[in-house]
Amino acid sequence: MKLPFGPGALVAAAFIGPGTVTACTLAGANFGYALIWALVFATFATMVLQDMAARLGIAGGMGLGEALVAPGTPVALKWLSMVLVLAALALGNSAYEAGNLSGGALGAGAAFGLPAERQRWLVWALAALAGSFLLNGRYKVLEGLLITLVLLMSLAFAGSLFLVRPDLAAMISGLRPNLPEGSLLTAIALIGTTIVPYNLFLHASSVREKWPEGGVAAMKAASSDTRVSIGLGGLISILILSTAAASLFGSGLVIQGAADMAASLEPAYGLFARLLVGVGLLAAGLSSAVTAPIATAYAVCEMTGLSRKGWAFRGIALGVLAIGTLVASLGLKPVNLILIAQVANGILLPIVAVFLIVTMNRRSILGANVNGLWSNLLGGGVVLIATGFGLRLVLRAFGVWP
Repeated sequence: MKLPFGPGALVAAAFIGPGTVTACTLAGANFGYALIWALVFATFATMVLQDMAARLGIAGGMGLGEALVAPGTPVALKWLSMVLVLAALALGNSAYEAGNLSGGALGAGAAFGLPAERQRWLVWALAALAGSFLLNGRYKVLEGLLITLVLLMSLAFAGSLFLVRPDLAAMISGLRPNLPEGSLLTAIALIGTTIVPYNLFLHASSVREKWPEGGVAAMKAASSDTRVSIGLGGLISILILSTAAASLFGSGLVIQGAADMAASLEPAYGLFARLLVGVGLLAAGLSSAVTAPIATAYAVCEMTGLSRKGWAFRGIALGVLAIGTLVASLGLKPVNLILIAQVANGILLPIVAVFLIVTMNRRSILGANVNGLWSNLLGGGVVLIATGFGLRLVLRAFGVWP
């Protein structure tokens, strides 16, 4: 049986990383089910933008990086985009890659009860595994890996939620927008870890690999894949939040992330509960450890004119992985790199989102597949909200907003 997944699974695998797992865990542990609505909104907003990126790749025959430097783009925007992409993706993803590998190692340690001193070796093992897939470079292999990891996360976190027996009425109540006292920044974090700038580059490029022939059938398949894959990614986030809410909310336990949640579940719900959450976190770390370098390589190669098939592409991807591995294995805190990345991402997200919508209205690129009225209205709404989140990232990076 053919699974209804494709490039959209790469996007889901990318945004369900250790950062998202941690944000969802803290949201559930601190505020119960009250912020489920934020994840529903973030999932819908991600679908809107990623559907545009997919149509650009298929109908326009180009990646987002290529569109940013294509003829007709203002020169100032080209240079600004290149600087921001290099800072937010090439530099930022190298720093965040350390978190992906460390998060995966924490998940493996939690799942299998490994002591902290062995987790450095787990970082190297995960890096070697991710590197082997990046070296292979074939799209079908990477897609198969990431679909498997997304399904594994789904089963792991669904299983953990089943064991802790959530309050279904409270989950439904959480669909109503509500901000308990002190929850604003957590709600922003949930949305900000789901709507990710580099996924727009990743999606537009990966659909070209999947459906190089283009056409109406490819457009329909990509649209269906986007809805199913990103919808599943959003569901995984809700499962994580709900597991934390059911098991930790009001418990008085101090929780810093999913690894702590895995350890806290064992006394009340047994070894299998710890195993499920740990395996889910491991899958989240490995999936992001593969997708972040790929997205960076796509964007850099497209904007600089390098081939997406040769060793330049692999070299960029492996370089991101190598820097992340070094930082994670040495236990360094790449504060300055992350500071630059946060500022660049905060500026890049609204700029790229606006540029994407403008591009999706250019008949010279998309012909009859340009945005309709509803797509522009929905996209415009998402852009306004993305601008707010971008501003918050910049202000937070400079210590203006906590």
